[in-house]
Amino acid sequence: MKILILGAGKMGSFFCDLLSFDHEVAVYEIDAKRLRFMYNAERFTTLEEIDEFKPELVINAVSLKYTLPVFDEVIPHLPETCILSDISSVKTGFKEYYEKTGMRYVSTHPMFGPTFANLGKLSSENAIIINEGDFMGRCFFKELYNSLKLNICEYTFDEHDRTVAYSLSIPFISTFAFAAVMKHQDAPGTTFKRHMKIAEGVLSEDDTLLREILFNPYTKDQVEQIRKEMKEIIEIIDAKDEEHMQKFLTKIRANIK
Repeated sequence: MKILILGAGKMGSFFCDLLSFDHEVAVYEIDAKRLRFMYNAERFTTLEEIDEFKPELVINAVSLKYTLPVFDEVIPHLPETCILSDISSVKTGFKEYYEKTGMRYVSTHPMFGPTFANLGKLSSENAIIINEGDFMGRCFFKELYNSLKLNICEYTFDEHDRTVAYSLSIPFISTFAFAAVMKHQDAPGTTFKRHMKIAEGVLSEDDTLLREILFNPYTKDQVEQIRKEMKEIIEIIDAKDEEHMQKFLTKIRANIK
C-alpha cells in the first residue's frame, strides 16, 4: 500500500519505521531538517510531490492543533479513493469533519507515546480504534496494532473522548498537583521516589500532548471530581475525624481492586 505520513515528529517517525519495510511510505514535512532521520521512505516538503505519489492511505501524525488544518491543506492533492486517518488524542469534531470531506476515513489512538513507552515491548499497552468510518481502514489498523500485540478497544468518537478524559486526565492532573508542591528531599521515601519517577515521565512528554489531553471537553468534569474528593480529605484532616477517615480509606481501596 502507498502510505503518506503527515509530520516527522515522534509518532510520525514511529509509524514510518513501523510501516516502511512492508509498504511504500512517504513522509510530508515542511521543515526539511526533521526529515533527516527518515529512512526507507520518500521525503516530501511540497504538496506537488504528494500529487505525484498518489497515496492510498494518509496517517496524520501532527499535533492536535494542526491536524485538521493540515488535512485541509493536503486533501486537494489526494486521490478521491484515499483513506484519511488520524491518531489524535482528542477526537472532538473529527466525525463531523470527516463526513464533510466525503472521503473514506479511519480514526485511531495509540494509547502510548514514544517518550514514555517501551516501543520494543508494547504488549502491555493499549490502542483505541474508532468503530465508525471505513471498514477496510479499520481492518488495516487492527491488523497493524495486533502485530504489535497491543490490546485493542473499539469506541465511538464520543466514547473515546470520555475514556481519554478519565484514563489520562486524572493521572496527569494528579501528577501536576504533586509536581506543583515539589520540594527537594535529601532522604526521599520509597513512595515519594515512585511518584517522582511518574512525574518525570509525564512531564517529559511534549507540551502539546499535555495540552491536548487537558483541553479535552470532558476533562473539566474529572478535575471537578478530584477537587470534590480533596475537599473531603481536607475536612477529615481539619476535624481529625478517625471514623470518617476509615470510611474514606475503605471507599478508595474498593475503587482500586
